Amino acid sequence: MSENDVMQLALQAMILGVKLAGPTLIVSLVMGFLISLLQSVTQVQEMTLTFVPKLIAVGLILLFFGNWMMAEAVAFTQGIVGNIPQYLQR
Repeated sequence: MSENDVMQLALQAMILGVKLAGPTLIVSLVMGFLISLLQSVTQVQEMTLTFVPKLIAVGLILLFFGNWMMAEAVAFTQGIVGNIPQYLQR
């Protein structure tokens, strides 16, 4: 296995990590911003007000996109395992 192969695998793994974490992080960020804006306007500073809506939003994202996320992770893993013989020949 050459350095180029290792770098290619590392790049693919990082891209996959961004693709899998992206929707969850973006929704959490947007919900946090909206809740902070709401708290600033109403001057209500309650910790559970920030936690519960974000938890619900992230849960919904995982419910809707979880199947796709798992399929992407499994396809990546199958690709790596399937290419082991090719990596060993180099």
